Amino acid sequence: MNDLFSIAGKTALVTGGGSGIGWMIAEGYARAGARVYIASRKKEELEARIAELGDAGELIAIVANLATEAGCNALGDEIEAREAKLDILVNNAGANWGEEYEDFPEAAWDRVLDLNVKGVFHLTRRLTSLLEKAGTHEDPARVINIGSIDGIQVPALETYSYSASKAAVHHMSAVLAKKLAPRHITVNAVAPGPFQSRMMRATLERAGDAMAKMVPLGRIGEPEDMAGIAIFLASRAAEFLTGQILYVDGGF
Repeated sequence: MNDLFSIAGKTALVTGGGSGIGWMIAEGYARAGARVYIASRKKEELEARIAELGDAGELIAIVANLATEAGCNALGDEIEAREAKLDILVNNAGANWGEEYEDFPEAAWDRVLDLNVKGVFHLTRRLTSLLEKAGTHEDPARVINIGSIDGIQVPALETYSYSASKAAVHHMSAVLAKKLAPRHITVNAVAPGPFQSRMMRATLERAGDAMAKMVPLGRIGEPEDMAGIAIFLASRAAEFLTGQILYVDGGF
């Protein structure tokens, strides 16, 4: 049973891995015995995470901007130069934008969709060959896309491009799951509810207690909640699971 849920010895890339949900996943993977690459635009943040983990796991930082196809390809080139195969890709890097309906700008659509949707597609496509080299019939390679419950329900805040982008991520995950299954690659999406992250920080500071009361389990998500689902999806226990959206939201 320990082997069924083990990811020891696997190689993973977690985008947006320097903070929030990305760091929850990256830290969980590293402590579970995987070699983990974390990518982000902020070098200092990545270095701080490596120092924080210390000797508890293997963590490698790469500075990357995934809002353009060129940036995604550059990260793919860097991974390919270091690794012969890639077992796990977690597409977590994302942006949000909140503004009133009457004032919601064009830039909010460009910035959010470029990173949250196009970036997921471009990076997955660039790394498909490395994932294909890792995947087998018995143990496929894994792509895990981080969506949101705001891509399923109407959000409480005026984040029009964000909620649309996450709905797109959910559907694209199913489309890619069908496309990549013959290549021994599974693709699933995780739809988190309220977690302590950079995007949620201001909201939780303002209304965290009220939001926790809205969650049937009565609390905000903790790092181990996200690490647990990510480890499950990357382990042999999930090798027959693809094209799914897993809600991690305490029943929200």
